[in-house]
Amino acid sequence: MRVLLKHDRTAEVFSKELLRIGNGQVPIDPCSGLISIPTAICQFASSKDELISSVYPNIAQNYGNYEWLAARAILAAKNIDVNDLNWTIQNQIPGDLRSIDRVENEDEVVNYPVEFLNSLDLPGMPPHHLRLKVGSVVIVLRNLHSPKLCNGTRLIVTKLMDNLIVASFLKGPFKGEECLLPRIPLTSTDLPLQFKRMQFPVKLAFAMTINKSQGQSLEVCGINLEMPCFSHGQLYVACSRVGKPSSLFVYAPGQKIKNVVYRAALN
Repeated sequence: MRVLLKHDRTAEVFSKELLRIGNGQVPIDPCSGLISIPTAICQFASSKDELISSVYPNIAQNYGNYEWLAARAILAAKNIDVNDLNWTIQNQIPGDLRSIDRVENEDEVVNYPVEFLNSLDLPGMPPHHLRLKVGSVVIVLRNLHSPKLCNGTRLIVTKLMDNLIVASFLKGPFKGEECLLPRIPLTSTDLPLQFKRMQFPVKLAFAMTINKSQGQSLEVCGINLEMPCFSHGQLYVACSRVGKPSSLFVYAPGQKIKNVVYRAALN
C-alpha cells in the first residue's frame, strides 16, 4: 500500500481503514447494499466539477507542468465516466485528430457502414474522434516496444504531427525520455466482425478506469463513483493509489458506495 506513516497520524488511520475496506469489514446497509465511506480516508466532493477542480486546480495554467500532471489522476469504474471526465477536463484544449476506419473484409462494407464503425468505443481501442494537445496526458493501449512502451504507460504529449506523436515518459526508469508514437492500423478483437481503425494507440489519461490504475502511485487522486464498483477489490484499489486522506478526493452521491468483496477470495 502507498501509505505514508512517517510523522503522520492521519496516514496511519488511513491505512487501517483501507484494510477494513479491502477485507470487507465496513458495515453494509442491508436495505441498499451500500457502505458509508469512512470519513478518515478522504475528502468529499459535492459534484463532479468540484472533484475535477480539487484534483486539477487551474489546469489551464498548470498543464505545462509535467511533474504536476504526473502526480495526479481521477479514477472511475467504467469507461463511460472516464471518457466524460477526460472531455470535461480537456474541453478548452484545441486540436482535432480524426481516424480512418474500414472493415477488414471489404464484402462487409454494405452491412457495416463507416459511420457505424466510427461510433464504436471498444475496450483497448482508441476512439475514432481523438482530441489531443501539447501537454495532454495519454495512456498507451498496446505493447509497442517492451519494456519502454507497454500497455498502461502514461505519457505527456510534447509535439503533434499528422501521423506521429512525440511524447515523454511521465514516470518510471525512462522518465523524461522522448518516444515516438505512429498512427497505426488497429484491429478489433471483441466483436463478431473485424475492422481496422487507423489511429494513434493512445487514449486521454487525465482520468482512467480503476482497473487500468493498478500499479500506479499518485500524489493526488480523485474517484468518481457515480457508477458503482462492480468487481472484487475495486474500491480498495482506487483508494490505495495515494498514502494519506488529504490526497484523496471522492465524489459519491449520498456518500454511500458499493464495496464488492468476495470473502472466499481472501481465504
